[in-house]
Amino acid sequence: MNEDLLKKVRKIEIKTKRLSRNIFSGQYHSAFKGRGMAFSEVREYNYGDEIRSIDWNVTARFNHPYVKIFEEERELTVVLLIDVSGSTFFGTNGSLKSEVITEIAAVLSFSAIQNNDKVGVIFFSDTVEKYIPPKKGSAHILRIIRELITYKQSDTKTSFDTAFKFMNNVIKKRSTCFLITDGFGKFDESLQITSRKHDFSTIIIRDESEDEIPNIGLMRIHDNEIGKDIWIDSSDKNLLKTFKEFRKKQDEELKQKFNRLGIDNIMVYTGEDYIKALISLFEKGGRK
Repeated sequence: MNEDLLKKVRKIEIKTKRLSRNIFSGQYHSAFKGRGMAFSEVREYNYGDEIRSIDWNVTARFNHPYVKIFEEERELTVVLLIDVSGSTFFGTNGSLKSEVITEIAAVLSFSAIQNNDKVGVIFFSDTVEKYIPPKKGSAHILRIIRELITYKQSDTKTSFDTAFKFMNNVIKKRSTCFLITDGFGKFDESLQITSRKHDFSTIIIRDESEDEIPNIGLMRIHDNEIGKDIWIDSSDKNLLKTFKEFRKKQDEELKQKFNRLGIDNIMVYTGEDYIKALISLFEKGGRK
């Protein structure tokens, strides 16, 4: 690892580790605690215990009633579905969307390992770019951060369907999944299938300039998703109004789709503090 990369990784590690330890650890633990129950031990039957919890084999062996005790499974598998398509390498407010994605992914990862959970990552665009299987430990998280920092931009589109199908094939156990994306792409029936199989949350990263075109006359826009330059007249009031209304309608429909499927979701803008948004996401998860 070269010195510049080491400094970048270390900077993100220090910031996100502190946030996960000092701010998010409690919220994460409450929101994403184990969903299942695992056998723990047997003990003698006490008045009031449920009959169905009796362990009949042990009871027969000792000629005295014993019951099975179950405890909540603490260990989770956390999967980060990270959008690395061309449109995420954009930003006008002090940071690229991809940089915000990296920080949020690091915060979630460090919060997970403090909870003794495994973390896996799927990097996707219109194909699955890289898969890092779930694993524990700080060294594993630092590898994820390093991969995020060093990923090279390519003018690629987004296929959520490809990412979801891959995840459902490789992650068999019910897991806690965070989709981190700018939301530019088509969601189809695979979203519904994935949200049923896993505890699913979506974090959308946006830049404010994507919601409203500035009035600066004739301007050239590079579309990272299609890899082409587009010329538009930004002084055209009808164009500005139509674009703003289109973007608002698009986001509202997306939010309604998430809500209809029971998918917790937040939107974070570049240059803004994402702490409150993440806490609100954790609080939503804790109310389930």
